[in-house]
Amino acid sequence: MAHKFEIYKDKAGEYRVRFKYNSEVIFSTEGYSSKSSAQNAIDSIKKNGPSAPVEDKS
Repeated sequence: MAHKFEIYKDKAGEYRVRFKYNSEVIFSTEGYSSKSSAQNAIDSIKKNGPSAPVEDKS
């Protein structure tokens, strides 16, 4: 699979989510205190991301 979400623990012990495409990190989230909160972030991105507008600030 060329793309995936990963939940991992950072050095501070918080859970984070990163999205990878072809092994390159495209984005990562803020830290969450629980793994379930990190999973909720993934669920929210999957649900709300496709309809999110693009804001060009160039």
